Amino acid sequence: MSDFDYIIRKRDEKPAVSVDAVSFDVARTAHAFLSTFEGYAYTPLRKLDALAQAFGVSRVFVKDESHRFGLNAFKVLGSGFAMGKYLARKLGRDISELSFDSLTSEETRAKLGEVTFVTATDGNHGRGVAWMANKLGQKAVVYMPKGSSRERLQNIKKENADAYITELNYDGAVHLAESDAAKRGWVLMQDTAWDGYEEIPTWITQGYLTLSCEIYRQLEQIKEPPPTHIILQAGVGSFASSVLGFFTSLYGNSRPITIIAEPKSAACIYETARADDGKLRFVTGDMNTIMAGLACGEPSTISYRIIDAYADAFVTCGDEVAAEGMRLLGNPMGGDARIVSGESGAMPAGLLREIMRSDSLSPLRGALGFNRDSRILLISTEGDTDRENYRSVVWDGAYPSF
Repeated sequence: MSDFDYIIRKRDEKPAVSVDAVSFDVARTAHAFLSTFEGYAYTPLRKLDALAQAFGVSRVFVKDESHRFGLNAFKVLGSGFAMGKYLARKLGRDISELSFDSLTSEETRAKLGEVTFVTATDGNHGRGVAWMANKLGQKAVVYMPKGSSRERLQNIKKENADAYITELNYDGAVHLAESDAAKRGWVLMQDTAWDGYEEIPTWITQGYLTLSCEIYRQLEQIKEPPPTHIILQAGVGSFASSVLGFFTSLYGNSRPITIIAEPKSAACIYETARADDGKLRFVTGDMNTIMAGLACGEPSTISYRIIDAYADAFVTCGDEVAAEGMRLLGNPMGGDARIVSGESGAMPAGLLREIMRSDSLSPLRGALGFNRDSRILLISTEGDTDRENYRSVVWDGAYPSF
């Protein structure tokens, strides 16, 4: 049984902030650009009826991002759109005028010259940066925190990137990338923001809107109403703020009830919400967790503004919840589809099970209105991007004990 901490917010307890940067119109722009890339397709939105019945709710939907561009994770949506925006500006063009073919033409390549993008990553974001830079004929340098998966490192190197595992934690690797960008004239392509560095992270967050745009259209196609609840995993908060902001822009005060979930050892957003004094709270140290993609200690400034204004609850949980979610999605009930979901991708599924079945979370369940009419959306942000660890968790029930 995991030890949970949680905060419940009253709807509209916080002053409203603008969500214009993550609106449906912006989502359509990002989608239009990214859909010009070869291999683009909607990722599946799985309807897990047997799981919904077992949990006593109306619907459970899982957006399966393991199918995204063959990269086994969603992150390329952010870096892809941000690179497009950066190169469009360099050309003096609007991204709506450009496509993959136009950006990779000989004439455009000659105008652009060689651009080097640098980033820090636990794996998925860096692979997306490397893949997109390679596709666009540009260069990528990727720094990874200590303890990063060798498989994830090799996947980044396969995209012709210079990639290294450092002796730093995630936030230290981010600061290294920032420093080298300034020294070498590289372009920092980071999915977190801080004072003085917010434009590119905004573009990355906008690229993530593509998956929310797909969800909206997929639900329309099958004549399903919008979700009543969404559980969103958070590292620095860019992904979570993108989804939350999108649904807020569409539905306002009728938006889905949204829970922001983090690993207990890297709960920078939870700690910031708990302090609630207008200052960001940082988590330091190794932040040991199997949820490598969520092991981030410094919230993104632009993302936290949206999360703070519109999230309904903040929850922290242990690694066993992620492991539970991996096994739950990988071993479906009844006729439900099997979903191969990695540690960070599966945590919301594990948390949903605990919310619906754990006595310790019954106050959260009641306060947020989970019941037989609930329609719940989860997003599996990654597949088995570290296959050895995936098998260890799902086959053997084992994972590192920190």
